[in-house]
Amino acid sequence: MNPIVIQVIQFFLSLSLLIILHELGHFIPAKLFKTRVEKFYLFFDIKFSLFKKKIGETVYGIGWLPLGGYVKISGMIDESMDTEAMKEEPKPWEFRSKPAWQRLIIMLGGVTVNFVLAVIIYIGMAYKYGEAYIPMESLRDGIWVTEKRLGDKIGIQTGDKILKVDGNTIKSLRSVFIELVNGNTITIERDGNVIEKEMPVDFISALLEDEDKARFLSRRQPFVVKEISEGSHNENVDFREADEVMAINGEPVIYYDQVTPILEKNKNKTLEFTVRRADGSTDKVNAKVDEEGKLGIALGSLTNEAYAERGYFDIATIEYSFAEAIPAGINQGVETLGNYVKQLKKIFNPSTGAYKGVGGFAAIGKLFPDTWNWPAFWSTTALISIILAFMNILPIPALDGGHVMFLLYEMVSGRKPSDKFLEYAQMVGFFLLIALLLFANGNDLYKAVFK
Repeated sequence: MNPIVIQVIQFFLSLSLLIILHELGHFIPAKLFKTRVEKFYLFFDIKFSLFKKKIGETVYGIGWLPLGGYVKISGMIDESMDTEAMKEEPKPWEFRSKPAWQRLIIMLGGVTVNFVLAVIIYIGMAYKYGEAYIPMESLRDGIWVTEKRLGDKIGIQTGDKILKVDGNTIKSLRSVFIELVNGNTITIERDGNVIEKEMPVDFISALLEDEDKARFLSRRQPFVVKEISEGSHNENVDFREADEVMAINGEPVIYYDQVTPILEKNKNKTLEFTVRRADGSTDKVNAKVDEEGKLGIALGSLTNEAYAERGYFDIATIEYSFAEAIPAGINQGVETLGNYVKQLKKIFNPSTGAYKGVGGFAAIGKLFPDTWNWPAFWSTTALISIILAFMNILPIPALDGGHVMFLLYEMVSGRKPSDKFLEYAQMVGFFLLIALLLFANGNDLYKAVFK
């Protein structure tokens, strides 16, 4: 199946699940408080529905516009802008007739379900798969800066050991990128010296200049042969799959980043390569470097376990009982939410340039892997669920957070905003959301056309 099709299927499956559960978060407390729910829709049904069926007092349906979903609660000013019903006297079953605390619970239901869902997913993943990671401190010879321009931007070199970001110790290799994106200071160790540096305020903007090279940090790895490329000038040389280059002309080398400068200096020359074979034996191979400083070899890789066995780094494995998975899942949910809030702060600071990375549906779709992978699917779904929870609780009219803001004002002041004010606020919020939607998806379109 086409990779893009797989991503699209995962995107709509995840989005549908999150929308339905979010709206159930509003629907269930509304029914518990005997509030009438007129509609329960997955996607929007502007002009027509793909499916609808009335059960009891509620119409359940699927709209054709996949921008979200909604429940229409009687006596509530929402995206339907049904102002005519609001002109009538309040009915006992209407939202506006319920006590403020009940209305608050109804409005908080959706974001609560989204966050709880993410935590449940993280708990399940911790229990099912455990956790395996490369401890940052175990990298024997530091990190590999694969894109020098970005490394120079923040003052990191190949071989540096990244100790802390914003004073917090970096636990794992996989977390270092998101920590750098969210951070303001970085502490590194270079040649035995500990150095603290300020992160450039426009670092995110530099990352976004070429997103294909944004993942500019990696673990250092040896020069491992996958195969001799077709038509290579070294096609008759005895390089074999999984050969690991240990020395060139007798000069010891450990990592790929040490090999490439040697090749650059010896263009059009034949060099002697000492290799370790897959069976552990060593051999010597003579191969020619072409005029571009290449050997004509496709690079391979060892398994993480093989790297660990050879002492390049350690692999930490944590298995959780169900009882242990619960706090681990909660911590993961809180940590993910905290990281997202940090990213939003960067986005709202124009000097960071982070707003250039705001994406719409295409960007969200790319979060999913292009092959079917259940752990990756659930992990991405949990992340999106947390994003939806936070975005919906923002105090913007037309979002749940806007309703919550007005309800809290009512509960504190004892005065309810007028229906006319709520109508205007809803319209302002609606236009703000449309503007954000156009900006985010416009960014996607710009990247697709011009980058």
